[in-house]
Amino acid sequence: MDLVIRDARVIDGTATPSYPADLRLTDGRIAQIRQPGEPPLTAPRTLDAHGLTLCPGFIDMHAHSDLALLRDPDHSAKAAQGVTLEVLGQDGLSYAPVDDRTLGEVRRAITGWNGDGSDIDFDWRSVGEYLDRLDRGIAVNAAYLVPQGAVRMLAVGWDDRPATPQQLDHMRQLVAEGLEQGAVGMSSGLTYTPGMYASDAELTELCRVVARYDGYYCPHHRSYGAGALAAYEEMIRLTQDAGCALHLAHATMNFGVNEGRAPDLLALLDGALARGGDISLDTYPYTPGCTTLFALLPSWASEGGPEAILARLRDDDTAERVRHHMEVIGADGCHGVPIDWDTIEISGVSHPALAGYVGQSVARAGARRGETPWATARRLLIEDELGPTILQHVGHEENVRAIMRHRVHTGGSDGILQGDKPHPRAYGTFPHYLGHYARELGILTLEETVARLTARPAARLRLPDRGLVREGYRADLVLFDPDTVAAGATFAAPRTLPVGIPYVLIDGEFVIKDGRRTDVLAGRSVRRTPGAR
Repeated sequence: MDLVIRDARVIDGTATPSYPADLRLTDGRIAQIRQPGEPPLTAPRTLDAHGLTLCPGFIDMHAHSDLALLRDPDHSAKAAQGVTLEVLGQDGLSYAPVDDRTLGEVRRAITGWNGDGSDIDFDWRSVGEYLDRLDRGIAVNAAYLVPQGAVRMLAVGWDDRPATPQQLDHMRQLVAEGLEQGAVGMSSGLTYTPGMYASDAELTELCRVVARYDGYYCPHHRSYGAGALAAYEEMIRLTQDAGCALHLAHATMNFGVNEGRAPDLLALLDGALARGGDISLDTYPYTPGCTTLFALLPSWASEGGPEAILARLRDDDTAERVRHHMEVIGADGCHGVPIDWDTIEISGVSHPALAGYVGQSVARAGARRGETPWATARRLLIEDELGPTILQHVGHEENVRAIMRHRVHTGGSDGILQGDKPHPRAYGTFPHYLGHYARELGILTLEETVARLTARPAARLRLPDRGLVREGYRADLVLFDPDTVAAGATFAAPRTLPVGIPYVLIDGEFVIKDGRRTDVLAGRSVRRTPGAR
């Protein structure tokens, strides 16, 4: 049935000043917008939005809800924030394309991100089949990136070696098939195995395929620490060689070596943009990062896949080499920086018997047991079968603020929903932008903030009817109280839902109404099918 939303303050996604208006929604779209003085709108249902701001639904450009959307129909972690679209398949590791062998391997490798999947019926193998599964009904919409690490797993395996010409052709074919089936681009995790074993030449060839389908490349690049600027430069160079659009995932400058160095990154971006580069980025509005504990290992220790990693950790001599590499040299998995165990906080484990470690730093947990931090980390990795997730407290607030001001910035939660004490960004990213950084700190205006969370990501995704409040556009909408909107999630209570977002609609249906989750599953896959150029 039609719905009229009356007396809203509209922020339309263009970063221009807000204005008062009524809207009529019909068949899942915005049918009419009327400002004061124009003929009134009528419909069988009416919502009084006095005192509320209406804007397009938020687009989470970096999400890890690949299994959560199937496991949890409620999915209030994102729906309650006003997220109406998530981009999945991130960091080069996800569950399509796979075969029977690699499905088991990828499930093991990213248990810390998504759980082991034992509660999921994996009745798909291809990208298209996974998107079909989403189309049975999910809480919010979802787009998908072809994960380059999963592609390499299929074609080459877990070995650190160059792809043969035949293997490279196989990877090109897998990427093309994923794009033909609806993926919006390709992701990489270049500090995660096996994707990190790809050379620039190999990545460039795959990006040429992405460019033919008008997609974009979304790399978690090779370093956010000691080699951060060189890693950003590498991604800019290879995508320009390939003629491919670039979206930099969770674009941060972390660790002590990068304190205050965000201006160096922004100057690099400005130079590339001035040369005609098609570049965007996303960030989350927090300083700590979040990943799996085993991701910090040196790449040579991860070669061969999960079972090979565990075998090396069980061997005392090899484990000592791993420790030396991490604590003295600086492992590539830890971005080339010698690890500080005080900054590594255990946020989740797979085995309940290990739950007592959650919330402690590795250094503190080791001290309590009278053992070295590495002994504790090694034991956790073995006993939890690579399952622990961590918070990594290595960020800098001045870098976060500087990067979010940049003109190509968008928002992404990088939200990992697993673990007893997940990063609060999973539940709080979008209201934290609105409440803390816009209203309280004034880092951005409210209109600028909304544009970065709506229209700008929709433009990167090449979506012709989302991201703006416009007649004919899909009625993916958020109504929030600009005076009270805030993240409820904190590091102490990370699963707390936000406040000040009473209504969220997807295709004109309420998924949040009067501040509560409805039973509506209005989400579907969002596919781009432009065909190859």
